[in-house]
Amino acid sequence: MASRRPPLTLIDGRSGAGKTTIGRALADRDGATLLSLDDVYPGWDGLEAAEHHVLTHVIRPLATGAPARYRRWDWQRASPAEWVDVDVNRPLVIEGCGAIGPEARRLAARALWVELADDERRRRAIERDGELFAAQWERWARQEEWHALLHRPRELADEVLSGSSGR
Repeated sequence: MASRRPPLTLIDGRSGAGKTTIGRALADRDGATLLSLDDVYPGWDGLEAAEHHVLTHVIRPLATGAPARYRRWDWQRASPAEWVDVDVNRPLVIEGCGAIGPEARRLAARALWVELADDERRRRAIERDGELFAAQWERWARQEEWHALLHRPRELADEVLSGSSGR
């Protein structure tokens, strides 16, 4: 990172790959704050918007030494919720599809890509989020594919991890 702030780690991958599990374990191990993009996506068509929001309101400010915060999305009400301040004195882990883009990667200390076979990812995601996600699977997958084509997050990552172990 450009400042002396605690390190920023980005974790990206497709739905159900194991990003959240790895992010939680890493945050617990390092005493870091965990920001899940699931809390930021503004609805089922919001992958790109969340990526831009976090870059603008969290990653760039942290890199310049400014305060950082993000706006949560209330999935129940399908509307923006409260702003959340980021503790700038602790390491930060951002996990979710859309976490790794070229600028975000330049400003982060580390980037991890998590992958898993498509059938296992889908099984996990539906088991976790139920039929609501099942109905949106293809819609969301198209955004994930666009993100991968546009930003090449796997290639920008320092490490490619298998989500199969859950660690």
